[in-house]
Amino acid sequence: MKNNTNVAKGLTIQEVAKQTGMSEHNLRYYERAGLLQRIYRDSSSKHRRYSASDIAKIETLTCLRALGMPLGQMRRYFELISQGKEAAPKLQRLLEIQKQVLEERMQQMQQHLEYVQYKIAYWQAVESEDNQAIEEITQKVTEQMRVYARCSIPKFSVFDNKID
Repeated sequence: MKNNTNVAKGLTIQEVAKQTGMSEHNLRYYERAGLLQRIYRDSSSKHRRYSASDIAKIETLTCLRALGMPLGQMRRYFELISQGKEAAPKLQRLLEIQKQVLEERMQQMQQHLEYVQYKIAYWQAVESEDNQAIEEITQKVTEQMRVYARCSIPKFSVFDNKID
């Protein structure tokens, strides 16, 4: 925010993009998708002017997007928070589901990291011409790939469960 005049009028889309790190394109998209309620438009220029509450919602959207939350679940999140305390159990469930998604993603990332570590060790063994290490690493990687193949294909999506 540059000065008090901007605060009274609201921030432009460029200023909001810079402040929140969300692109102008995404700001417009989220408005079209209904995640941002109608943004006030200046009567003379028709340019969008974002209020402090708009910016707070955009910051929440940025966090939800960073969590990998699907658009429909973001929409549901905002529907629920507007209901206040009564929606607390549903909000908790929605966030618990997203937590589960993140935990699964972290487990997959850990598996990818282990694979890369094996490959580094493999190429170090190749470089040092350590045939025993090459064979051991190859066996470990082969076994790990079998394990990953069994558990990396999700049987269902956690978002198949509806949040009422």
